[in-house]
Amino acid sequence: MPNYAVGDIQGCFKELLGLLNLINFNPKKDKLWLVGDLVNRGPNSLEVLEFIYSIKESCNVVLGNHDIHLLSIAGGLRSPNKEDTLRGVLESPRLPFYVDWLRSLGLVYQENIDTNSGERKFIMTHAGIPPHWTKEELERNSKEINNVMNNDTKYKNYLINLYGDLPSKTYPNITIDEELRLNTNYLTRMRYCKSDGELDFVMGKTKGVKEKKKGDFKPWFLHPLNLNISNFHIIFGHWAALGGITGISNISAMDTGCVWGHKLSAFRLEDKRLFSYDRLN
Repeated sequence: MPNYAVGDIQGCFKELLGLLNLINFNPKKDKLWLVGDLVNRGPNSLEVLEFIYSIKESCNVVLGNHDIHLLSIAGGLRSPNKEDTLRGVLESPRLPFYVDWLRSLGLVYQENIDTNSGERKFIMTHAGIPPHWTKEELERNSKEINNVMNNDTKYKNYLINLYGDLPSKTYPNITIDEELRLNTNYLTRMRYCKSDGELDFVMGKTKGVKEKKKGDFKPWFLHPLNLNISNFHIIFGHWAALGGITGISNISAMDTGCVWGHKLSAFRLEDKRLFSYDRLN
C-alpha cells in the first residue's frame, strides 16, 4: 500500500488527475497525504473538493491557510478577496457537506510508515513545525485547534479572531484567542522565524527562497528542531518559491508551484521517489 504525499493542489484538478495517473494511484490500496491548500487561486476548486471527498477514506489531509479562508467565507465571516477563485464551491448545494468535512480535518497528521530504510514517523503540516516546539507541544497545540474547529460554540469565534500577524511569538498572559491565532499561523502560514519561534511575516510575504536571511530570522527548517523524535520525516507545503528543495534529507517541501505555472508533485514515502506533472495550459 504505497503512500504518496502531494503538494498544494489549489484547484488544479486536471493536473491532479494527470499526476494520479502517472503514479497509477489506486484508492482501494494506496493512500494520498495532502498537505493542504486544496482550493483557491486555481480554476477548479469545486472539482478538487468533489473528487477528494469522494475518495476521502484513501486520503490523509491537513488544512492549509486557503482551506481555512474558504471556511471563513462560507461562514459569512469574511468576504472573498479579488484573487479568490472559490465561487463554484460557495455556490455548490453540497457546500455544507464540504464545510463539515474540512472542519473535521486537523492541522497535523502523524503516522509510522514502513519504508525501505525501516520504520519512520512521518509528520505532515501545511507550513511546517516551529523549531522550539517539542513533540508534546505539537500534539497539544494542534489538538486544541482541532477541538475548537469541531465545537459549534467556539468555531465561529475562532475564525473571527484568526486573522492577523500578531502575536509573532508567545508571551506571558497571552490570551486564548491570541494563542490559537499564533499556533494556527505556525502550522499554516509560517516561513521565516527565529529559533525561539518568533515569526516574521514581512519576509514571508516576499516568498523568497531559503538563501535570503535577515539577522536571526531564517526558514523554520534551517533551525535545529526540538521535537526529540528519532527517525522522523516532516512533509509540508505552502512555500512554492522553494521549488521543493529544503536541503534537509528528512524535511520535504511539497509545494512545487503548480498554480503558478510549474508542477504538481507527489513523494512516495516508502522509497522517497518523487513524481511531477507539469501545469497544463
